[in-house]
Amino acid sequence: MNLPDATRMILAESAAFPELLRVTRDAYDDLVAGRPVHHATLSWMVREASRKGLYGVLIQKHGAAVFDDMITVLCREIDRQAPVPSR
Repeated sequence: MNLPDATRMILAESAAFPELLRVTRDAYDDLVAGRPVHHATLSWMVREASRKGLYGVLIQKHGAAVFDDMITVLCREIDRQAPVPSR
């Protein structure tokens, strides 16, 4: 799974949540156009999808393995971009 596909999975289930829909649609459009999406935006999407109960819907619709792939792709990109705190 790639980053646009993972984002599209959240986008497809976010119609009932206008702010999540807007942010996810913008992120998806940027990714498809080859533009980067900031890690803070991706983190917000992952948190908000969880808060809105979309994880259960995504697992039921796509299965646990596909859901795990989606979360892994998003979290790896967040981790790749996020600044490393100095000690």
